[in-house]
Amino acid sequence: MYKYFFLSVLLFAFVFPVKSQEDKKYIRKGNELYNRGKYKDAEKLYRESQQKNNASQEAAFNIADALYKQKKFDESANQFKQITQQTKDKKKLADAYHNLGNSLLQSKKYEESVQAYCNALKNSPKDAATKYNLAYAQKKLQQQQQQQNKDKDKKDKKDDKEKDQKDKDEKDNKDKKKDKEDDKNKDGEDKKEEQKKDSQAKNKMTKEEAMRLLEALNNQEKNVQEKLKKRAGKEENINIEKDW
Repeated sequence: MYKYFFLSVLLFAFVFPVKSQEDKKYIRKGNELYNRGKYKDAEKLYRESQQKNNASQEAAFNIADALYKQKKFDESANQFKQITQQTKDKKKLADAYHNLGNSLLQSKKYEESVQAYCNALKNSPKDAATKYNLAYAQKKLQQQQQQQNKDKDKKDKKDDKEKDQKDKDEKDNKDKKKDKEDDKNKDGEDKKEEQKKDSQAKNKMTKEEAMRLLEALNNQEKNVQEKLKKRAGKEENINIEKDW
């Protein structure tokens, strides 16, 4: 039914022979509602027309247009895509691809939109509206890719920062663990050293006691010897023989 120019509407009407067929009546009534901005009601009538004649490309095209106007861009894109697969007419192909590009553009599927506009230009190389939309879609695609690169760089930097922090935390934990082990080992060595000193001190006291004991024994021996000498002297005096 219509061909859209991005950010504005470029009216384009398919030329069909006037027939009294019932499906055409639904299309005409649907067009009236469409032109009054009642896109949902128009869609219903277009679908009624399609039920009467499922081969009607006009009904299929108008359904897609009505979906687009309701901002149902994914649905309209699917509808336009089906039309491109069902017709070989270059004019209809160009218009279907053009509007497919518009639907994809609204969904921010810029790369697919660019391809759709290129396909439209293959069938209608001089179409100014399609050329304009293609240039716009290419610009949006470039901006999208630049933003994706920025987001990726930002994410990479964030990941690197988190990794550095994780490595730092792991190193700090290892250092703390090592310090604890070193302190534990040092405490063990200090304890051993204290035990050694205590043992040496005990040994030293034992030697001193031994010296005192030895000295006491010597003194005792001297006393015993002296007592023996005195006793021996007395016995000599007592046992002196008389001179008869």
